[in-house]
Amino acid sequence: MTQGEVLQLLRDALFTGLMLSAPLLLASVIVGLVIAVFQAATQVNEQTMTFVPKIIALALVLVAIGPWMMNTIIDFVNRLMTDVLTYIK
Repeated sequence: MTQGEVLQLLRDALFTGLMLSAPLLLASVIVGLVIAVFQAATQVNEQTMTFVPKIIALALVLVAIGPWMMNTIIDFVNRLMTDVLTYIK
């Protein structure tokens, strides 16, 4: 396996991880921003007010895009195993 092939596998792994984590991070940031604006406007600084909506939002995002995430992981692992098996032969 050449250095270029290894770098390509690493690039694919990093890109796949970024694609899978981006929707969850984006949802968490948006909900956190909305809660922060609400807390600043009402001067209510309750710690649980930030965690519970984020957990609910992340659960909804996981339910909505879970199948896509699973298919993305399966495609990556299939490509990885194909490349590894090609190298072994």
